[in-house]
Amino acid sequence: MKTLKLNRSKFILLAFFLLCIVIIGASFSTAAADSEVPYPEGFRSWTHVKTALIQKGNPGFAHWGGFHHIYGNAIAIEGYKSGRFNNGAVLVFDVLEANSKDSLVTEGKRRLVDVMVRDTVRFKTTGGWGYDEFVGDSKTERDHSIPTVACYNCHARQTVNDNVFSHLRN
Repeated sequence: MKTLKLNRSKFILLAFFLLCIVIIGASFSTAAADSEVPYPEGFRSWTHVKTALIQKGNPGFAHWGGFHHIYGNAIAIEGYKSGRFNNGAVLVFDVLEANSKDSLVTEGKRRLVDVMVRDTVRFKTTGGWGYDEFVGDSKTERDHSIPTVACYNCHARQTVNDNVFSHLRN
């Protein structure tokens, strides 16, 4: 049986190479974890900002059609009042089917939960906001059919409102 002999310089080079692979792998997994937005537990007990009903004929109907309830945590509500959203602000768009029968429109099942999280360090490339979308009632299944950069590009048109479309209802 042949034994592998490494001299000191080859051993150091091999160890360095393996260390680089570990560091690169860790940075990819950390970057993915850092870009994820957590599910907003208990958001329905936060402040209700407003509700909209997106109907057929609206360009966003296929994806966001139905009742669109917006909730904000305490930091987000301060942001609505001041016009500047601080780190830790979370906005949630709870999208539910709209069922119409006998001239009455009622809420149906949850279609998705869109979440915006303000963190100017983690989300530098998207204007300081992280975006994610959860499918139906799932707290883990995410819908990535619309890339985060598309969310940012749309919201970036609202720079005067810190990239937020909605306004706190009086």
